[in-house]
Amino acid sequence: MHSKKIPLVCVIGPTASGKTKLSVELAKLFRGEVVSADSMQIYQYMTIGTAKPTAEEICGIPHHCIDLITPDSTFSVAEYVEHARAAITEITTRGKLPILAGGTGLYVSSLVDNIKFTPTSSSEALRSELKALGEEHGNEYLWKMLHEIDPELAQTLHPNNQGRVIRGIEIYRLTSTTMTEHQRLSRLQESPYELCMLGLNYSNRQTLYDRIDLRVDLMLQHGLLDEVRALAERGYSKTSVQAIGYKEFFDYLDGKMSLQEAAECVKLESRRYAKRQLTWFRRDKRIHWLNVDEYDNFDQLLAKASKLIREMMEGDSP
Repeated sequence: MHSKKIPLVCVIGPTASGKTKLSVELAKLFRGEVVSADSMQIYQYMTIGTAKPTAEEICGIPHHCIDLITPDSTFSVAEYVEHARAAITEITTRGKLPILAGGTGLYVSSLVDNIKFTPTSSSEALRSELKALGEEHGNEYLWKMLHEIDPELAQTLHPNNQGRVIRGIEIYRLTSTTMTEHQRLSRLQESPYELCMLGLNYSNRQTLYDRIDLRVDLMLQHGLLDEVRALAERGYSKTSVQAIGYKEFFDYLDGKMSLQEAAECVKLESRRYAKRQLTWFRRDKRIHWLNVDEYDNFDQLLAKASKLIREMMEGDSP
């Protein structure tokens, strides 16, 4: 190590690219523990649809930042960073290697770039006004409004993510500075981490899409509909509707579409989400991309990832 920085391995990439398996196998090799960077796995009772790792997949490796809150709670990026930082510090103190694994780009970059979240002004009146606009004209209308003032932020958000879209508009209206600019300024302090960032992808995009489609089918086989019904019974159907794989099946249960239509809709939205994830991560030049389909088998992929981690730990990385 060429500094006193905390070593941190990041396994990132689009949905269904194989992050869970690689992070667990790396944790076995390097005495590591996994810290999730997934904005949906923080919710309790949402297990199958968020692809939380199962006991079989985890293989006894401790996982952090999963099941933190109930689906009706609000949870900011700043709160996530606080939880993840605490987990990383604790893991390191015990002499283990922290491995950040997940596909939520905003979570990953906010953590690794040491973004300082200052309590930015907020206005209930403005927020209510924007919510009313959304109800009247639809989520797309608010998203376009955000896109005009902060296109960079808008590109990373789904129009249905109304809370974050409204927050982006609110920050600009109150401070005359975009959230993107606030974050850029807050990045000026150096990161405390010595990073080895591994990005999983497929050189053949269709292979990734096929994996996404298959995963949706498997989720249904493993009881996703029962999970959605249980959320509705607990009264959580309104709060978890932002999550892909839930809102579509609530529509099915409400009789708005057939099961096949709902499943196709989830597959389409998941593929779109994967494209947005790749767009976000591609801007980060520190990421070593590993195209899974260019390796003959998983062991070769694991060997390449391990080599990159050893270089980081020995201070040989460029």
